[in-house]
Amino acid sequence: MSSARRFLRLAFVLAAPLATGGCAAAIVGGLAAAGGAGYAANQERGVGGTANDFKIKTNVQNAWIKANPNLQADLNVTVYEGRTLLTGAVPTPQMKAEAKDIAGRVPGVRVVYDEIEVAPPESAWRSAKDAWISARVRSDLVFNGKVRSVNYTVETVNGSVYLIGSARSQAELDQATAAARYTPDVKRVVSYVEIRPGMPPGTQPAAPQAAETAPGPGPGSNAPVAAPTTPVEVQKL
Repeated sequence: MSSARRFLRLAFVLAAPLATGGCAAAIVGGLAAAGGAGYAANQERGVGGTANDFKIKTNVQNAWIKANPNLQADLNVTVYEGRTLLTGAVPTPQMKAEAKDIAGRVPGVRVVYDEIEVAPPESAWRSAKDAWISARVRSDLVFNGKVRSVNYTVETVNGSVYLIGSARSQAELDQATAAARYTPDVKRVVSYVEIRPGMPPGTQPAAPQAAETAPGPGPGSNAPVAAPTTPVEVQKL
């Protein structure tokens, strides 16, 4: 992603709460919580796991650049305990397959979740709006006492929110999914969150746990907020 687009994403995230009447403190608080060694230490994966995931992410990005510099332009990598989520857009199915294949061969990658779209790249405005959605979801998770927010990573592409991480229970995952689902402008929510109550990092197989929910009528309704916990693939709308 270009530096200009990153700058616009950041500017939009900081300015949007003021323009929309939202809670700026919540957004900024969520962003602040996402940095620092203390944040990493509180995660289930720990400081070592966080550092290892960052190394994997960097190695995937470097491998893309080495093989085909165009792959890096509009693709994102999110890694949680070696589980690697690929998002973004490429112009051809061949590039999509190449990006997935390269990522799968990087040492430390346990499984690849391929959510790359074959489509034109996002506009700068759409990218900035996605950044605001991610910041809003993170903020809502931080201030939800029923969710251990440090164990969740949020990525948004073209209005689709992707969650990856670990949950202590289905009820907690439902809370996290609802936070994303009812955020304005979210088209769908895709969860790659593992439910691992009381289990230390690295002790459970990394089976894909993908579930998709469409936006619902809002909190307080009787509509379910999450799909079953063990589907093996995303069910597209």
